[in-house]
Amino acid sequence: MNFLSEPIITQASVLLTDSRLVSQPEHSVFFAIKGEHHDGHAFVAELYNKGVREFVVEKKAMSEAFVAELSTLTDAKIYLVENAIRALQNLVAKHRQKFDIPVIGVTGSNGKTIVKEWLSVLLAKDYNLVKSPRSYNSQIGVPLSVWELNENHNLGIFEAGISKSGEMEFLEPVIRPTIGIFTNIGSAHDEGFRSRKQKATEKLRLFQRCQVLIYCKDYEDIDDEIRILLKAVNPKIKLIDWSRKAGSKTFVNVTKFATYCTLQILWNGQIHDFKIPLADDASIENATHCIFLMLHLEIPNGDIQSRLDWLKPVAMRLELKQGINDCYLIDDSYNNDYAGLAVALNFMIQQHTKRDKVLIISDVLQSGLEENELYESIAELVRGKKIDKVIGIGEVIYRNQKAFYTPNLEDKKTVFYQSTQEFLEKYPINQLQSSLILVKGARKFEFEKIINRLTLKVHGTVFEVNLDALTNNLNFYRNKIGLGTKIMVMVKAFAYGSGSAEVASLLEYHKVDYLGVAYTDEGVVLRQNGIKLPIMVLNPQPESFAKLVEYNLEPEIYSFKLFEQFLNFTNRFTNKIFKIHLKIDTGMHRLGFVEQDIISVIDLLNQNPTIQVASIFSHLVGADESEHNAFSKLQIEKFEQMSQQILAAIPRQKPLRHICNSAGIIRFPEAKFDMVRLGIGLYGVEVTGVEQNALQTVGTLKTVISQIKHLQAGTTVGYSRKGVLERESKIATIAIGYADGFDRGFSKGVGKVLVNGVACPVVGNVCMDMTMIDVTDVECEEGDEVIIFGKDLSITELAQTIDTIPYEILTGVSERVKRVFFKE
Repeated sequence: MNFLSEPIITQASVLLTDSRLVSQPEHSVFFAIKGEHHDGHAFVAELYNKGVREFVVEKKAMSEAFVAELSTLTDAKIYLVENAIRALQNLVAKHRQKFDIPVIGVTGSNGKTIVKEWLSVLLAKDYNLVKSPRSYNSQIGVPLSVWELNENHNLGIFEAGISKSGEMEFLEPVIRPTIGIFTNIGSAHDEGFRSRKQKATEKLRLFQRCQVLIYCKDYEDIDDEIRILLKAVNPKIKLIDWSRKAGSKTFVNVTKFATYCTLQILWNGQIHDFKIPLADDASIENATHCIFLMLHLEIPNGDIQSRLDWLKPVAMRLELKQGINDCYLIDDSYNNDYAGLAVALNFMIQQHTKRDKVLIISDVLQSGLEENELYESIAELVRGKKIDKVIGIGEVIYRNQKAFYTPNLEDKKTVFYQSTQEFLEKYPINQLQSSLILVKGARKFEFEKIINRLTLKVHGTVFEVNLDALTNNLNFYRNKIGLGTKIMVMVKAFAYGSGSAEVASLLEYHKVDYLGVAYTDEGVVLRQNGIKLPIMVLNPQPESFAKLVEYNLEPEIYSFKLFEQFLNFTNRFTNKIFKIHLKIDTGMHRLGFVEQDIISVIDLLNQNPTIQVASIFSHLVGADESEHNAFSKLQIEKFEQMSQQILAAIPRQKPLRHICNSAGIIRFPEAKFDMVRLGIGLYGVEVTGVEQNALQTVGTLKTVISQIKHLQAGTTVGYSRKGVLERESKIATIAIGYADGFDRGFSKGVGKVLVNGVACPVVGNVCMDMTMIDVTDVECEEGDEVIIFGKDLSITELAQTIDTIPYEILTGVSERVKRVFFKE
């Protein structure tokens, strides 16, 4: 067949880079990108069958088999390029050239997304603008953001982030900013650059054609490189170089108060006074950049101040949390634009659940489209994501509600209100039962009122699960084993305390091969939540065999008695194949067939052709400790011999073999066989200690201070009067106890928690629902957050204080503790 080359000429409106997120196939062009963990070329045929007809593929992927596969896609348009990401960027760079409008480009180490989001709110009154959704600032995210620019926009705001040298030169023509903001320079991604100054230089490439650049000259690395390099390539650029150092021509004097601060700004020889409703240093810096931009745009001071009054912290992450009536909520209630809606809907469909999917959406702002065209596009997007119910709020969406009425989304499943207040007064909230609800609203609609109404009210203890960190850890282990080895992830014990259904949904989205649970009921819960991956049950009981079969679960068979019981159960079925997993005991001596059992196992398999061996496996007993290396190698040798004996006897079945757990993947990569089992490592604990720095913290257990008391020396605190104060003390009661998973072993100063970054010891005995801590040496107040474990207080450190292991701490977090799952 004929292949096309660049330039890419397409009528598609959707640039698709993730095959899992296809929703408008007939309007999409797919860029097949080969990444570290997935190769987009593997999904071309699948997308063709879903209706996609335009593809961008890389020359280096054109194997004989792939060419043959492409030749069957008779009516597809296929572009052959050197690099799919560069082709994506080139296409969007040409799109950007069509628009002669102001474009603000934001870069820096921190604060990019906040500055961009604040500017979109501060400038919404004056411009019909388009911006990057959330933190879409990468080599792929930037072009996907700029692609949304259309002829009705008169301002663009895009952020750009880089992690290594050379990346910004590809993003600059895509954004081609006319106004630049360099937020700051810090340690983020230092490892990708020779020095902090080199990183500043690389980021400054974004501004080589800018007319104006706003930055804080107190960052000397930025200021030096601007004076030396940027001015050399862009001598006409206007610098708004503000400083908090007295004597500067553009001086900012900050006065802080408890909940706000005032800024006195000297600019162009005049004093400008402003107040912002935030008082932390990062917010002050970010707001100052925004103020200077508004001053540059000649917005009157009074108007600037009225807009600043509305500033509030930006929700930097998408959260999935428990709601009322067995619902789950995705809270994205700060802003609402078309691109951001698409991102939030993509997050929603990643939750593989059988719950009805409900979208509560406000008027969509700053689209640049005529309203009828906009809401027809939104309705098409919603239909593509298979949303079951739409609740629209706002005057504009109200008058365009007919766009949502289709056979797929019947009238009874769409309701519209002209205001948030009308919705809260009239909508029967209890109709929302066992649903997954995305709340997506522009700030002025105050959708936080809806979130408050729908959120399950529980005590202040929360277990936060970082889905991005979990993905990072999964990919770390995938890199270790390579593309040719399958991966089973253990989600037993409520996914090590992290929430089995939610974690399993993410794992299914990232295409792991198997899940492992301890008991049949755990597998049933996953199936009831829509999980379709193969699931191995480690400890099946005969009374659960019916559920095993009903829910397509695969039992571990570890003894002759269990094997006979399973055979007796399955004999009642005809012409049905049953998959099992054979456990071999190579030295754990817990469960499994020993060496002298293998011949009898083979006889049973040959006598029962309806039994198919899905896998043969064993368990390394001491892989986490180097002192047991010799024994682990002996186990591996025994496993090789015993499993080969079985494989030779059942040549047609080709079962998978696996022996490596998380520790084994690190210490014995040569023993990866066909599959590995990933457990505690996924959740951020590298038990060998060899590569802990490569993993990210997944779970953070936090609570709040319920009450603070000032007590005299000699006073006792808690049950049995075990906490005796040796000094006048400030004692805080926190809302967590041993019923929540905070072990009683942390009593009497053994355990410590973090309050505003300060380690505070436990006083007296841990109670069932509460614990007392000494906060004498830390500034705090009632309602402040308390970290039990997380990034800055590791779970490993916590476990060591009571002579246990991280597994016990994680799995001990009670199910009554609310889980909040989030994605940055």
